Amino acid sequence: MDIVAKYLDPRLASQLATMELRARLIVEGFLTGLHRSPFHGFSAEFSEHRAYHPGDDLRHLDWKVLGRTDRYYVKQFEEETNLRAVIAVDHSASMAYASEGMVSKFTYATYLAAALAYLAMLQKDAVGLALYDQSLRRYYPPRARRSYIGELLAALDRTQPSQQTNTAGSLEALAERLHRRSLVIVISDFFDDLEQVATSLKHFRHDHHEVIAVQVLDRRELDFRFGIAATFRDMETGEEMITQPLQVRTSYATAVEQFIETLRAHCYAANIDYVHAITDQPFDRILREYLVRRHRVR
Repeated sequence: MDIVAKYLDPRLASQLATMELRARLIVEGFLTGLHRSPFHGFSAEFSEHRAYHPGDDLRHLDWKVLGRTDRYYVKQFEEETNLRAVIAVDHSASMAYASEGMVSKFTYATYLAAALAYLAMLQKDAVGLALYDQSLRRYYPPRARRSYIGELLAALDRTQPSQQTNTAGSLEALAERLHRRSLVIVISDFFDDLEQVATSLKHFRHDHHEVIAVQVLDRRELDFRFGIAATFRDMETGEEMITQPLQVRTSYATAVEQFIETLRAHCYAANIDYVHAITDQPFDRILREYLVRRHRVR
């Protein structure tokens, strides 16, 4: 594995000294992967292209990219390339969870948010940040200045998980702040009332924003492999329960699968992109989703 590409692994990224270094090396590793993908020769200038859609002027079709990749892309002019992106990160107490040997959900979320902000900067996009738990705690409006990225990364670096969560109320407050069409990326475990969360996500769509919902979970939250007996504590309320995981694993797995599928279905119904992220997985898939979706917002 390349010395740069390896930092797509969240555990290796955690060994880096600063948030800025993590963001830069995660993105550089991602771009290295793009160069070696079937898009070789295209990724170096990805900000100048977008996927072809029926009705696009064929005079702008890039025949060289078509010849190399067998995919249709049109040249994108400077006025098309810039967008406004807002990254909303949940820092409620449940996001602090980490199984043995893994980074916490919140750590994963901050590294991902930092990398997305850095990638947006390379794309010459305006990028902002929202941090929330029970309410919208901090909001940094989208700006395109290169120096602004340092302020966003510093905010991510000094934030710690705390309090209970109110994703729906926080996102409603964020929606009221957005007066121009934007790409909104929400990074959370979404451990909240899904009906209320879905309503708040639909608020963004009603206002013509594009939305990507990134649900970050730990592997143990999916498979419930905790051994013979364990004490479980609610990280937001402190309530504890002693149980034998083997006895409840099947019913738990069914409940979690239903929870995920319900959120996914809500997103699909509202034309919201849903991404399922696990804290032992690399970041590149989500960064690629950003590039795929950014052309919708002009």
